[in-house]
Amino acid sequence: MEHLNLLQRIEQKSSEFSKGQRRLAQYITENYDIAAYLTASKLGKEAGVSESTVVRFAYQLDYEGYPELQKAIQVIVKTNSNSIQRMSLSSKRYQEKGVLKSILYTDAERLRDTIQSGVDEKEFNRSVMLINDARRLYILGARSAAYLAGLMGYYFKMLFDNVIIVDANSTSETLEQIYDISENDVMMGITFPRYSKRTICALQYAKNHGAKTIALTDNMQSPIIEYADCKLIAKSDVMTIVDSLVCPLSVVNAMVTAIALLRKEDVEKRLMALEELWNEYDVYNRSLL
Repeated sequence: MEHLNLLQRIEQKSSEFSKGQRRLAQYITENYDIAAYLTASKLGKEAGVSESTVVRFAYQLDYEGYPELQKAIQVIVKTNSNSIQRMSLSSKRYQEKGVLKSILYTDAERLRDTIQSGVDEKEFNRSVMLINDARRLYILGARSAAYLAGLMGYYFKMLFDNVIIVDANSTSETLEQIYDISENDVMMGITFPRYSKRTICALQYAKNHGAKTIALTDNMQSPIIEYADCKLIAKSDVMTIVDSLVCPLSVVNAMVTAIALLRKEDVEKRLMALEELWNEYDVYNRSLL
């Protein structure tokens, strides 16, 4: 059941639930935004069941315990909550402790999660080699993920030619930009909750046309995973109306650095030429040097 999200697991196992578990399942389904940050004891109290029922419910859904169930509820919050629900939830999370430190600590925690159980180094290295060998590299991120795609594209264009940052204004326009993608090309799709249908559709198109595909997303239940040859997992979080993308940004930085080291001699030549260009046209402020 590893590939199923919490709501899918509840639906599949519903016939096996006890009366208390059915009550708990209904509460979580209808109030996941509240349930996501409750202890097992408080969740049981809110749902009208015992704490032991909550713990047994986690095992019934094939989670290793309540902490894993809680994380699964939080994934549903990130995926399904609209901007108004996010704002309400975040006000409860951050106002009591102070916004700045709370968000910095949350970002640090997501980085630790990504190091410990997120991006797989073998998948990362496979992705680097696919990009290095590609005839053309297409990079697509929609909405807030567009800035990750833009930053990755900005640096990759310094390293090699034939890098295409796909504009995600509409599904039809996106597909027009990748219509001739083929088996010699690589498509990188970047999406985080709430997942972009345009990015999912584009990666599916690329996969169906023989291109190698890379997904940068937040978990293995992400809808983009189905169409990815390489899967890069970087944890994210929801902060009011802001998507925290600190972890995926670190993965982007690592990928650019890995490609630069792989093409070290060529990259040094390109950077030398660029430095001459920047100096000639006085691009950077050097008054403090």
